[in-house]
Amino acid sequence: MKRSVIILMSAILVALLFAVCEKAPKDFMQESKAERDARMQWWRDAKFGMFIHWGLYAVPAGEYKGEKIKGIGEWIQATANIPRQEYEKFATQFNPTKFDADAWAELAHDAGMKYMVITSKHHDGFALFDSKVSDYDVVDATPYGKDILAQLKKSCDAHNVVFNTYYSILDWHHPAQYVDPDAKNSRAGHGKDKIYPERKQEYVDYMKAQLAEIIDNYDVGVLWFDGEWQDWWTKEDGIELYNWLRTKKPSLIINNRVGAGRSGMKGFDKEKGHAGDFGTPEQNIPDTGIPGADWESCMTMNDTWGYKYFDDNWKSTETLLHNLIDIASKGGNYLLNIGPKADGTIPDEIIVRLKEMGAWLAVNGDAIYGTTASPFDKPEWGRYTQKPGTLFAHIFDWPEHNKLVLPIESKNIKRVYLMNSPDADLRFQAMPGETVVLLPNQAPDDIASVLVVEHTAQL
Repeated sequence: MKRSVIILMSAILVALLFAVCEKAPKDFMQESKAERDARMQWWRDAKFGMFIHWGLYAVPAGEYKGEKIKGIGEWIQATANIPRQEYEKFATQFNPTKFDADAWAELAHDAGMKYMVITSKHHDGFALFDSKVSDYDVVDATPYGKDILAQLKKSCDAHNVVFNTYYSILDWHHPAQYVDPDAKNSRAGHGKDKIYPERKQEYVDYMKAQLAEIIDNYDVGVLWFDGEWQDWWTKEDGIELYNWLRTKKPSLIINNRVGAGRSGMKGFDKEKGHAGDFGTPEQNIPDTGIPGADWESCMTMNDTWGYKYFDDNWKSTETLLHNLIDIASKGGNYLLNIGPKADGTIPDEIIVRLKEMGAWLAVNGDAIYGTTASPFDKPEWGRYTQKPGTLFAHIFDWPEHNKLVLPIESKNIKRVYLMNSPDADLRFQAMPGETVVLLPNQAPDDIASVLVVEHTAQL
């Protein structure tokens, strides 16, 4: 009898230990270089993605009580000091009956964007999906009543655009977070800086429940975090969340803002134990890129992320394309933002620019997608990108006398041609340690002409 009890207890103990071990999250930050490279490869090759900031803030569109509010549109709850109860009323006005998920995905595809990242939940705490742990979402709190993420996921899959989501750790709506009334620049009515210590775990559990819904229901490739700069969110919190997420989906790619104070590139150093797979410089392109790290510049088309009806400071298509080329030449990705209107339409200024970018990429995309950083310093006339055996010279300023000097010995060059004329080889001349390419009299593209150099050199 005793022996049977001992055997039974031992079996139970082994089963419990096995269950504990199985549930214990793996330290995914210790993955091998080969494992990381395989996981990151599609994202590195993609180069160009669409960022979408859309939520209740599109309803006021930058104006509150007849006053045009300064600052970026999605921060209007904070900058206009709108109490939570007042801000919640925008949900009853959010009815995007003109939203067409297929048109959005098609626009991203036609613009040459390989992936999409949309705000599943921004700082205001409102979710664009059907969350089972909150009624503060597009299905339960608005007259629209439909799951935005579900529609976009389906359409992105149909148009071969990888679907991904943004998620804010900061939450101005959740009761666990609050404003310190004695803090400098404190704002009433929403949480900005503080969390009730006894309720932190409650919020983390809530956040994990929503993130699990996103992973399970929409099969995202990237989780793009933000709002991590709160003094209550620690480096250890970021590491734990990173490992928990990768346990749920090992192939998941997660940005550096999952960790504490990781906005932009500040403190992004995996060797020092910082969580996240890529850095996120915001509204800027690092002068020399971020050697040895994956990174992605997120930038707006005008001055705001969320829709603001009076922001007309649009960047030109030339600027946007030069940004894309510059970023690719430094080994990064370009996440270009759009801010749709509350009715679900996209401003015409955005559509025009994206279509023009798509037209350029339809001809020259091979010089962007799947490329790596330039092996040379930045030339005065433009930028370089490369693939094994091929150098791409992106010419912004057509050189005088129609001659372009390349820092490659001519003996290593197999052929040279313009991307738009692949069957017309260009002549080139040998110089000591260099090659002079003889170009046509006129640039084939007013924004950026791409010269393709097939070679055998070790650059």
